[in-house]
Amino acid sequence: MIYDFCVIGAGIVGLATAVEILRRSPDASIAVLEKEDGVGQHQTGRNSGVIHAGIYYKPGSLKADLCRRGAEATRQFCLQHSIPFETRGKLVVATSESQLPALAKLAVNGRANGVPLEIIGSQEMREREPNVAGAGAILVADSGIVDFSAICTALANLVRAQGGEIFLGAAIHLIREEGALVTVGSVDRRWQARRLVVCAGLQSDRMAHLGGLKVEHRIIPFRGEYYSVVPAKRTLVHHMIYPVPDPALPFLGIHLTPMIDGGLTVGPNAVLGLAREGYSRFSANARDMIDTAAFPGFWRLARKFGRSGIAEVRYSVSKSLYLEQCRKLCPHLLEEDLTPRPAGIRAQAVTRQGELIHDFLFLETSRMLHVCNAPSPAATSALPIAELIVDRMMRK
Repeated sequence: MIYDFCVIGAGIVGLATAVEILRRSPDASIAVLEKEDGVGQHQTGRNSGVIHAGIYYKPGSLKADLCRRGAEATRQFCLQHSIPFETRGKLVVATSESQLPALAKLAVNGRANGVPLEIIGSQEMREREPNVAGAGAILVADSGIVDFSAICTALANLVRAQGGEIFLGAAIHLIREEGALVTVGSVDRRWQARRLVVCAGLQSDRMAHLGGLKVEHRIIPFRGEYYSVVPAKRTLVHHMIYPVPDPALPFLGIHLTPMIDGGLTVGPNAVLGLAREGYSRFSANARDMIDTAAFPGFWRLARKFGRSGIAEVRYSVSKSLYLEQCRKLCPHLLEEDLTPRPAGIRAQAVTRQGELIHDFLFLETSRMLHVCNAPSPAATSALPIAELIVDRMMRK
């Protein structure tokens, strides 16, 4: 069979793309290929579960627009498909007086993005969150929480209900574009399609290389380690509690997040991963380590952010140091309150010059579109990101 479309990757972006294709072309045939035995097994299912409002991103940028539209689209999707979510709100907390100017600057940025927010003083902050310490905060009332894995499952169900096929356990080893068709192959099967979209996340650079494209960047994995707060202290906070972020880094810092299942988590940190898909504490993969070490952009990045990287490693190996970061926001937490939780791994695209790629990165041919970087908050923004991808694909 020759499919009209093939999508590699059944994370939230890949599945949203398949749904968007079928929305625009209901009669199209489509195959979604996923190497794992379920959907949303990597970045989609291993994050904080936050529906971001969009205060962090450069005003007027594509990221800011997609986040704002994505937050609303995510809520509407959840309502349509009976997926639980809560609009808890977020507090971005200045833990000292010295952080108040940065907090004010962040508020200006958020307002420029059209995000409703309010700067509150320490007294009002304590009235809202008695267990949180700080000199002031930004209240972002529209931020929410959800289980993105549940959204992924609903998207997969939509694909199947509209006649699309999802093939699990399909690890791709061949991508070849010839004439009017693209052939995609696993160890034991071949698929042919007129157009291919690749949303491979942590493996996106390798899939692009496999497809014969010139790949100048590299995916560097950053491991985010979380802890769960013991049940007796899950009600310590109601809002999501975030620190003021370092504008030089793409990570938002260790934060407290109520989960839609009733739990409370702290994290993540951001330490260099020794395996792109190694989630246990001491996971290492020789190929992944060699790929990272052989890439000149990694060493240039390490020179720029070496001090921050060492600090993150210290938080990783020392629970007490990790706790210190948590206690800056919530002094009532004790070491025995934190129990290990599965880690997540972020696919960070890096240039050969050692620059972090903060924006979208697409590599294309006449019949292929590779999504090589779908930056955070990709889960929040997945539905409008899919529109963007399909717009580009349909122009071919």
